[in-house]
Amino acid sequence: MASRMLEEARQAPAAVARQLAAGGDAYAAFGERLRSVPPTSILTLARGSSDHAAHFAAYLLMARLGRLVTSLPMSVVTLYQAKIATQGLLALAFSQSGRSTDLVETTRAFTAGDATTVAFVNDAASPLAHASRLVFALEAGEERSVAATKSFIAQLVAGARLAAAWQEDAALASALEALPPVLEAAARADWTEGVDALANADRLFVLGRGTGLAIAMEAALKLKETCGIQAEALSGAEMRHGPIAIVTEGYPVLVFAPRGPAQAGLLETARDLRSRGARVLLAAPAGTEGAELPLALAPDPDLDPIAAIQSFYPMAEALSRKRGLDPDRPPHLAKVTLTH
Repeated sequence: MASRMLEEARQAPAAVARQLAAGGDAYAAFGERLRSVPPTSILTLARGSSDHAAHFAAYLLMARLGRLVTSLPMSVVTLYQAKIATQGLLALAFSQSGRSTDLVETTRAFTAGDATTVAFVNDAASPLAHASRLVFALEAGEERSVAATKSFIAQLVAGARLAAAWQEDAALASALEALPPVLEAAARADWTEGVDALANADRLFVLGRGTGLAIAMEAALKLKETCGIQAEALSGAEMRHGPIAIVTEGYPVLVFAPRGPAQAGLLETARDLRSRGARVLLAAPAGTEGAELPLALAPDPDLDPIAAIQSFYPMAEALSRKRGLDPDRPPHLAKVTLTH
């Protein structure tokens, strides 16, 4: 019987289609507002997988619009009681449940301070939604597995929709509309090589860069949660600034190398690590030299990371079961995490 995690990962394409069918006018209106009255500063607020989705959105906004985006350590507000300057602030909150105390309290404080607060959340009736000025529903549907999958992919799409609306980029918007069938194909990609290679691994580097770094971060988290592997996500560029020193013969490294400006450097790093004896699992488009884990091609290269994580989730679920674990019951974890 399929796990909830696998079932929900396979539901992601339909969830994305639902989201894309709704809220188009709201995204367009918000994009027009941002162009008319640009924010003076931009913060993201999130935890766990949602923070990785926020990282992806932030990278798109920085790369495409040239706007600096900072991830806020929410304890600055909730524990240290800092009075953040909120005039002209755009605060983007990402959450599946919308119930984490620090996220809600910080958003509520920013709203009271007249910031533009926006929630990208799966539960449109959640405390986070009520604390925010604007709400964009993820439309992922109920997610019961502790390990978030379809809600994370829906968050990635929401971040890309924000970038497309703000930039008024019809090409990116069109590419998003064409994404669901690509995700369907990505969910069926054969990543059994990864399951076999990592069946007995106890540690792992996961590399990405650019828009793909958020995916590496998410993959590392899921390998910890569901597979019990001490996985560390790194930018491919950071690998040479110290971490490469611990790579020994057979050391496992998962490299996400989708299309885009970062791909060439990641492929070079993969070759270098192989020459040092590392067991490199290269996730790259079919036909790429050394690629063992095929990546589906999205209608726009900036969306390739979304297809990449869609292919990764079934592999992580199968790896968890091969290691004798239950992907739906990670030890010490619950579906909703409440932090302060």
